[in-house]
Amino acid sequence: MNDQSQQFASDNYSGICPEAWAAMEQANQGHQRAYGDDQWTARAADEFRRLFETDCEVFFAFNGTAANSLALSSLCQSYHSVICSETAHVETDECGAPEFFSNGSKLLTARSENGKLTPEAIREVALKRQDIHYPKPRVVTLTQATEVGSVYRPEELQAISATCKELGLNLHMDGARFANACATLGCSPAELTWKSGVDVLCFGGTKNGMAVGEAILFFKHELAVDFDYRCKQAGQLASKMRFLSAPWVGLLENDAWLKHARHANHCATLLSQLVADIPGVELMFPVEANGVFLQMSEPALEALRGKGWRFYTFIGSGGARFMCSWDTEEARVRELAADIRQVMS
Repeated sequence: MNDQSQQFASDNYSGICPEAWAAMEQANQGHQRAYGDDQWTARAADEFRRLFETDCEVFFAFNGTAANSLALSSLCQSYHSVICSETAHVETDECGAPEFFSNGSKLLTARSENGKLTPEAIREVALKRQDIHYPKPRVVTLTQATEVGSVYRPEELQAISATCKELGLNLHMDGARFANACATLGCSPAELTWKSGVDVLCFGGTKNGMAVGEAILFFKHELAVDFDYRCKQAGQLASKMRFLSAPWVGLLENDAWLKHARHANHCATLLSQLVADIPGVELMFPVEANGVFLQMSEPALEALRGKGWRFYTFIGSGGARFMCSWDTEEARVRELAADIRQVMS
């Protein structure tokens, strides 16, 4: 096994899908206007409006941390708070960026069930205190698919949205793996966002075949006022913006984004099936997207590492995460499953 072997530590390990690569090559022909005033950025924005069946505001950022943080900061004042799951990426893996970009808006964690927020958990946090000494709840952020691979159904999103409206909260969706959720549920992007009450979506491209790039979609125009200035101030306005936006054209045309997400999901399901009968291996969460979370002994995990496999673990828990990508090969999945079987024997 060499350093270029397909791995399962993260879907960020994968390369660029052919559709995104081809679009970037086309965008590289000739000159285009700078700072987003180019035909590729306009085409990508229109593709999103077509896909989501609505006249949404579309912006592009380099990565998910910037996309989430800037979106949340646009929905908050510094004295507000954001309600999120205790496992949310904005809470555990973004180095305080949401607080930084919002000049201090506080993250308030709520309990989750299989990684998902519930109306009851949101209400519990939002109504915990309402005095002036406590940061006023203003936004709920949820992740689709979640950090443990579960997905929100439309009815769950609608129930959360109804709670948000009742409490005067905006609803933001971290969609780093939004494509995988759509692939699992067979729902349209519109059904999983604005039709279910989501106000802002950060749609991830990097984990689904792009080199860099996330799209921020505002489904209410008034929430996007001056967001372009926020992006510029945060260093997210690319001078050659066409190279952020063109890959989206490649992904969105002919639904390549959905094809790749379905493949990644299929490989995750295959892995879970191949290890289901192995004694000592337990599935930690249902496989609903492109991640498989397995409970195994620490010696077995160390033995897997010794065989050259890379994966993320949960310190002290014996849990391991295996992520499948747009380009994961079934043969590689079977090789991993065989090695898991061997180290557990």
